[in-house]
Amino acid sequence: MAPSVQWHVSDFDGLTLNDLYDLIAARIEVFIVEQNCPYQDVDGKDRQALHLWARDHTNQVVAYARITYPGVRFSEPSIGRVITTQAGRSKGLGRELMTRAVAVIEARYPEQPIRISAQQYLEKFYKSLGFVTVSEPYLEDNIPHLEMLRSAKQ
Repeated sequence: MAPSVQWHVSDFDGLTLNDLYDLIAARIEVFIVEQNCPYQDVDGKDRQALHLWARDHTNQVVAYARITYPGVRFSEPSIGRVITTQAGRSKGLGRELMTRAVAVIEARYPEQPIRISAQQYLEKFYKSLGFVTVSEPYLEDNIPHLEMLRSAKQ
């Protein structure tokens, strides 16, 4: 069962400076520092996205996902930059984060499928959430990825 956290969702213009700072710091902590993967995290897509995150009782960001609008990354809406921080791991937050992200997209774009570029080692996790692998593995930032698609809400 996921711990008690406070969930937030906002478009870029609705983020406070503190929120933006904390979200980018969490992304850097996981993707660049922990995964030892130098890449350009601030890629110009944050302004064309919804941001979904959770803070714990200490106000620390423990989970985050970026939901890009249709036509920004893929023709479909997409979920990316999915993280749980060290403080948020092994508590079910990753599943809750993805469930909430899917629900946000289904509410806004009920007739559209959802496409993700998933790290290959998480394929089984995403399949358990209804995503189907639709590409061969490819390298993105030197990490094996797969494109996966979730059908539109029936």
